Amino acid sequence: MNTTTIREMNVPIEGMSCASCVGRVERALAALPGVHSVSVNLANESARLSADGGLSAAQVADAVKAAGYAVPSMETSLAIGGMTCASCAGRVEKALRAVPGVLDASVNLATERAVVRTAGAADTAALVEAVARAGYTATPAAGGQAAAAGPDPVARDAWQIGIAIALTLPLVVPMAAELFGAHLMLPGWVQLMLATPVQFWIGARFYRAAWKALLARTGNMDLLVALGTSAAYGLSVFEWLNGAGHLYFEAAAVVITLVRLGKWLEARAKRQTTEAIRALQALRPATARVRKDGAERDIAVEALRIGDEVVIRPGERVPMDGVIIEGATHADESMLTGESMPVTKGSGDTVIGGAVNGEGLVVARATALGAESTLARIIRAVEDAQAAKAPVQRLVDKVSAVFVPAVVVIALAAFIGWWLYNGDWSGALLNAVAVLVIACPCALGLATPTAIMAGTGVAARRGILIKDAEALELLHGVEIVAFDKTGTLTAGKPRLTAHLAADGDHDTLLALSAAVQRGSEHPLARAVGDAANGMAIAAASDVQAVPGHGVTATVAGASYALGNGRLLERFGVAVDGLAEAAARHEQAGETVSWLAQTRPEAKLVGMLAFGDALKPESAEAVRALKAANIRTVMLTGDNHGSASHIAGQLGIDEVHAQVLPEGKADVIAQLRAKGRRVAMVGDGINDAPALAAADIGIAMGGGTDVAMHTAGVTLMRGDPRLLADAIDISRRTYAKIRQNLFWAFVFNAVGVPLAAFGLLNPMIAGAAMAFSSVSVVSNALLLRRWKGAA
Repeated sequence: MNTTTIREMNVPIEGMSCASCVGRVERALAALPGVHSVSVNLANESARLSADGGLSAAQVADAVKAAGYAVPSMETSLAIGGMTCASCAGRVEKALRAVPGVLDASVNLATERAVVRTAGAADTAALVEAVARAGYTATPAAGGQAAAAGPDPVARDAWQIGIAIALTLPLVVPMAAELFGAHLMLPGWVQLMLATPVQFWIGARFYRAAWKALLARTGNMDLLVALGTSAAYGLSVFEWLNGAGHLYFEAAAVVITLVRLGKWLEARAKRQTTEAIRALQALRPATARVRKDGAERDIAVEALRIGDEVVIRPGERVPMDGVIIEGATHADESMLTGESMPVTKGSGDTVIGGAVNGEGLVVARATALGAESTLARIIRAVEDAQAAKAPVQRLVDKVSAVFVPAVVVIALAAFIGWWLYNGDWSGALLNAVAVLVIACPCALGLATPTAIMAGTGVAARRGILIKDAEALELLHGVEIVAFDKTGTLTAGKPRLTAHLAADGDHDTLLALSAAVQRGSEHPLARAVGDAANGMAIAAASDVQAVPGHGVTATVAGASYALGNGRLLERFGVAVDGLAEAAARHEQAGETVSWLAQTRPEAKLVGMLAFGDALKPESAEAVRALKAANIRTVMLTGDNHGSASHIAGQLGIDEVHAQVLPEGKADVIAQLRAKGRRVAMVGDGINDAPALAAADIGIAMGGGTDVAMHTAGVTLMRGDPRLLADAIDISRRTYAKIRQNLFWAFVFNAVGVPLAAFGLLNPMIAGAAMAFSSVSVVSNALLLRRWKGAA
């Protein structure tokens, strides 16, 4: 009898524009195994499938992508309660992935957070129900930050652990006294009275979680502890009722107390790894002082609107992102950008929400609020990085999936083996208990996420935002760093150093150049505008940007082209008369632009030379990269003379000049083709393709949102030395991950056999298990001492 479950799936699809698109999608989906019928609707851009229950949304999305279209996805965050080990995280992931419409799910044990990617809008109720069926609790995220799942375990557990220690000590002290010849053993009934509350009250959480795991037909750490301590407690009750002399109540009580103590210490340590998030959240002021119709009043920050005029007094935190319209001051932005010195702010300058206003009273107009503010985006970036799962974690997940069942089998084998060997079934049972207790996969589950949380947190406090765990993992192995020049290695504020007209009329050259570029935000255009300030500038029409070349426009009935030499070649204009002067400026490291008339006749008007000072930190940044055995490359649209001059000053290894925006991505691809891991550093829209083409893109925080969105790492201030710091913290974090995983694997590889061969008693096994988890978290926390060089 066929019992295959048939279910209906509704999948949104992007990119369809005609009937042939519908046919392609239908054919792709119909080819999937288990699909019975497909109907694709072009009007509402969706597909309806009838398929076997085994077909996943991820398979459907892959088929749609292969056909040339896309399934739009959304991310939902959930706080997960009740997880105790890596196998728990794996079980929650499996339950979430089985929910219809889920494309992928990632569960982080350290943050107790799940990130679920669904096709279209998520059915949160179905996700929560799936987690509950797996034996855990789930709560929807609150404002991008996962809500706490239940009471704070640090405060909640402290008093219970104190009671557990008080009840356990009288059982342990006589055991220790026996080593010195003192006989202080308590009567059996007293031991029973002390051990029972520890077993069934303090240890109740292990029984609850173990029962849920059994219902879900899986295993976890709680099941191991419950089985092991119950066996020791039950054996003791049996021996006491039969009048035997030796009891094992202390073993069960000590194991439960030590495991609870270890989890408590672990929870305290994990809270320290999230200090960066809490520190950033504390920067948000609750109120803002708004000026309207000449009057000032305090309102909640949530009530602010774009365009509101906000009064910020000395010493107050800035409540939003904005532009200063009155006053001048200094702003402390250290918690946001890592910049230790206050930044001068005046009319027209931007202020960042969360910064501390210095000595001046200023009025700022709100430009970004709530989730769109810089502070909110920083918090979101750090949260996402800490919640993400590093690629190296996949190995841990595979091990954890079979770990608990394997341990139960080993414990059973140890019990049977020892019983057959010496006939002492009570000793055999204790050895089996030791195996169950020491084989805790907590350390494995915490090894990677705690290091990532600590590393990304301390990096954020130094002004380095790491987008996700994969970016962190890629960054540590970078072998080549490619720099954009303008705004990355240079200040990005060029000034006009010379302008030479072909006919000697230098003022007309400057006025025409300013007219052609009027309204442009390009740094060279601003430099021309500043130089032409006070001159009569004619109006321009038909202004068109020519990417990678320059700009064309019509002024007073004549057509002009302003840009690099390649632009003039397109119009057949020679530069012979000024070529020698241009070469001198290029050799001095300056950028040369040309102005030519293209209609009614083609002729050279003149040459403009621009100088852009190097950032004082650039040379130090290049030296730090070389010290880390990293090769440096510069990509620029500038001429070869200017590029070579700057590269020589900085000691850059390789230069690619006169490169168009799309050409930068090609150069990156060529570098990667040599088998080297390449990072690209840039700050402009024209750098976005190269940032995406690199193994890891790094955006300067003073640059455009497009560059920051494309990049895996963002440097919150324009200091290139932060790049070396980013690579350093990545290497240190990855080293901690390797250390943690090594010791976690070694601990289990050594501890389980020792316990199985009778060389560890349950109390020592419990202490060792607790120590392993705490040591992994504590090792990760050492990253918080990192200071960086910049």
